[in-house]
Amino acid sequence: MSTIYRSEHPRPQFMRDSWLNLNGEWEFAFDDENTGTSEGWHKGDRPLPLRIQVPFAFQSKLSGIADPAVHDTVWYRRPLDIPAEFAGKKTILHFGAVDYLASVWVNGVLVATHEGGHTPFQADITDALREADNWLVVKAVDFSRDTTLPRGKQFWLDESASIFYTRTTGIWQTVWMEAVATASIDRVRMIPDIDRNAIELHAYFRGTAGRSLKLKVEVTFEGEPVVEETYNIIDDRLNRTIGLRDQYDRGASRHWSPQHPRLYDIVFSLIEGDAVIDQATSYFGMRKVSIEGGKLCLNNRPFFSKMVLDQGYFPDGNLTPPSDEAIRKDVELTKEMGFNGARKHQKLEDPRYLYWCDKLGLVVWSEAANAYQFTEEYVQKFTKEWMESVERDANHPSIIAWVPLNESWGVPNIQVDKQQQDHAMAMYYLTKSLDPTRPVISNDGWELVKTDLFNIHDYEWRREVLEERYSTVENAIEAMPANRRLAVEGYPYAGQPILLTEFGGISYKKSDWEGWGYSGADNDEDFEQRLRAVIQPFHGAGSVVQGYCYTQLTDVEQEINGLLTYDRIPKIPLELIRAINEGK
Repeated sequence: MSTIYRSEHPRPQFMRDSWLNLNGEWEFAFDDENTGTSEGWHKGDRPLPLRIQVPFAFQSKLSGIADPAVHDTVWYRRPLDIPAEFAGKKTILHFGAVDYLASVWVNGVLVATHEGGHTPFQADITDALREADNWLVVKAVDFSRDTTLPRGKQFWLDESASIFYTRTTGIWQTVWMEAVATASIDRVRMIPDIDRNAIELHAYFRGTAGRSLKLKVEVTFEGEPVVEETYNIIDDRLNRTIGLRDQYDRGASRHWSPQHPRLYDIVFSLIEGDAVIDQATSYFGMRKVSIEGGKLCLNNRPFFSKMVLDQGYFPDGNLTPPSDEAIRKDVELTKEMGFNGARKHQKLEDPRYLYWCDKLGLVVWSEAANAYQFTEEYVQKFTKEWMESVERDANHPSIIAWVPLNESWGVPNIQVDKQQQDHAMAMYYLTKSLDPTRPVISNDGWELVKTDLFNIHDYEWRREVLEERYSTVENAIEAMPANRRLAVEGYPYAGQPILLTEFGGISYKKSDWEGWGYSGADNDEDFEQRLRAVIQPFHGAGSVVQGYCYTQLTDVEQEINGLLTYDRIPKIPLELIRAINEGK
């Protein structure tokens, strides 16, 4: 096989030592006539004509194919060589994300199907394996023209335009295998409680029936032991709360924040008799997100959000970052410009991005990839995928808010349609039921129903207008940016923190790149002045805004309203942008 791209562990919050990355060169085929199944391609006994670099979608340059045309059915094939260390264990096959409908065969045996283009899935392939000559086949079906599909910024027309970009079809995140014991730890939910200086654990297991097992939990902080406890396992789940006080405890000095991204390490060991039969390492951050007295708070203190809108697209990889280094660089650039957070826009981001936000200190608002139109079928698809998203990412301390809907995408008639209002309300309460520890925004930008934060999108560029509009709560909530009502009738403003979660969008062309933005700059000085005009009104005592999210981090395809070019080159010095973000 060729060079493996994205060779780092794809799930840094739950890692086992025994794993194998399956990225690299795979066989590939378009199936525009949809004949692959009837011709038996799933059996894996015939070669496919093309070659593709996984995990890059065929539309991207890094895939080696770079075909932007619509091909809604595609196939993948590769040999599977099972490491000797996997012997006697179960082999679990993982997919980070496949857009949109995936079917997976091993040696002609169907081992998994999954619907949803942004969430992971796995399969126990042990029983489908042979001693040698194993073949893995994947069929991915996209629905490029379907505007009711949860798709984010992927355009349903042939060519990118306006705020929509190149489509992603098929595998676009890492494929990998791991070996686990016949009894194993499935997953662990970790809920920090800084007020009690404790971590609440919800552990789930597989294959524990009829066995005498224990779970050992070891917590350390910067290499120093904090706590070690062992619990008897009675059934397939275990709930415990662990106090974190020890001789090294310094209270709030261990809390996670963007300024001090302190993390605890934790090891989970499944024990049978005297033997450790399964072990996984993870980490967590002790931090709290709350709303107190109308203020958004982090760790019980008011928190002013200075975020940037991040689309998560890359010139050569599209939705797939080209490397772990590129992911880290985006986080570092964001912090260097003086932002303390990012709103990942219309994309469930790669777990490695969240890892680096946890590690380096950047808060994240996690937003779903929305559909564009509403149907009952859309509701079923979207709800399932959103639930999987929250489950995947709930342990990340960097995530401080959930955003299931944005700008009435998927619910275009929410202002007057009770069914669409009920859907937004359902998503709000569903998210709260899955995770009561974070704020939930029902419909970011406008036409809000029940919501924890009152978020406004406003691309006004005149400083004096912004200063007046956000000088009082009354002015702010009565404004109609984009000619949209901020709240649906029957859901009036109820004292929530007010944030400006899209604004700016200043276009500035630094090369011959053609594109658009919400207001245009002619040169570096003009760009700086325009940036000051839209950011500085919110740093003074006269503003009721408790945070903002500037549009946007980088140029993306035809959009040139980034602070950086698509190649991540700053349009003006980073330190100048930082000074503006600091109110200087």
